[in-house]
Amino acid sequence: MPSRATDILEMIFDRATSSTIFINREVLRPDYIPDELPHREEQIAKLGSILAPALQGARPSNVFIYGLTGTGKTAVTKFVLKKLREKAMQLGVNVNSCYVNVRQDDTTYRVILRLSECIGLRLPFTGLSTAEAYRRFIEALEARRTIFIAVLDEIDFLVRKQGDELLYRLTRGNEELADSKITVIGITNDIRLVESLDPRVRSSLGEVEIVFPPYNAEQLEDILSQRARLAFRPGVIGEGVVPLCAALAAREHGDARRALDLLRVAGEIAEREGAKQVKIEHVYKARMEIERDRISEVVQTLPLHGKLMLYAVLALTRNRGSTTTGEVYSYYRTLCKRLGIESVTQRRASDILSELDMLGVINARIVSRGRYGKTRIITLSVSPNAVEAALLEDPQVRFAAVHRD
Repeated sequence: MPSRATDILEMIFDRATSSTIFINREVLRPDYIPDELPHREEQIAKLGSILAPALQGARPSNVFIYGLTGTGKTAVTKFVLKKLREKAMQLGVNVNSCYVNVRQDDTTYRVILRLSECIGLRLPFTGLSTAEAYRRFIEALEARRTIFIAVLDEIDFLVRKQGDELLYRLTRGNEELADSKITVIGITNDIRLVESLDPRVRSSLGEVEIVFPPYNAEQLEDILSQRARLAFRPGVIGEGVVPLCAALAAREHGDARRALDLLRVAGEIAEREGAKQVKIEHVYKARMEIERDRISEVVQTLPLHGKLMLYAVLALTRNRGSTTTGEVYSYYRTLCKRLGIESVTQRRASDILSELDMLGVINARIVSRGRYGKTRIITLSVSPNAVEAALLEDPQVRFAAVHRD
């Protein structure tokens, strides 16, 4: 006889296979590339014109694409490359491209591995030096007689972690090729990235820049309305849901990815509740769920000292809203003493705070204190309760937090 748990699962699975909410929820995922990209016509035209020489067998210029998260950088790049490859096939021109997110493939060797896979070359996951892997990649690329466009998304992450060796190799790769050519497209939200590169890399890049501005609420509403028609069943989206998702995302730097996530998760919550419509209350529930999950994911990836620094910020800002770098470092050292571990240097602590700022968990604003020099005023950028819950999942942080000297 089936158990109650089995009956519950059967009901859940039946509901999932015959959703009354969704037609195709995948169109609300950030990696979905639609046939139209509203409000990015200018950027599409510019990138298309830069890459067009590939259709004549010429090497396009290298491109750096800047913009905040969720401004359409990756979607536009993939869209233009898809159209470029289609046109190249019509014309009989050999054009290949390869997209690599270097936050996921986070070493120079692993990126070369992915680039090699895109041209049909299988390299061992370990066992080769980076120089040998690169040499084999160049040889295989030369044999393909192709225009090869390498897209490196979140390239700032790799440069910070491993330096600019990969960019140097790829931009100088054309000196080693006769029958093939390489173009690099770097995607980043760090507008100062190129300034931090070695002068030799900067000179060989010779990059063209495209800047993606944030979307405003009206533009986000257009994007969401277009996707909603594909994602949801007719009449399912309640009044005010799409404008609310757009308005909430517009407050956060015009992040289309955030807006799409809000709409999708709101739909999933309505589906789980057995509701017939996605309503405004579901959007607010979705916002809380996304915020909690995002913070938890960020915190789990932090090393112990990053977690302790973040807990120090949490403790010091809980009642007064803001704190300073010096106060955070002092509190952090107290936490380290409670755990019986050595603290990092003040310089390294400052770097950790910068990393937390970049992740969007804190906001660190530099202010001048006259003859006392400069300091950073630090505030939490996310829900204190969500940060605390995520941090206290680590037993060492939990011990340091509750233990008193």
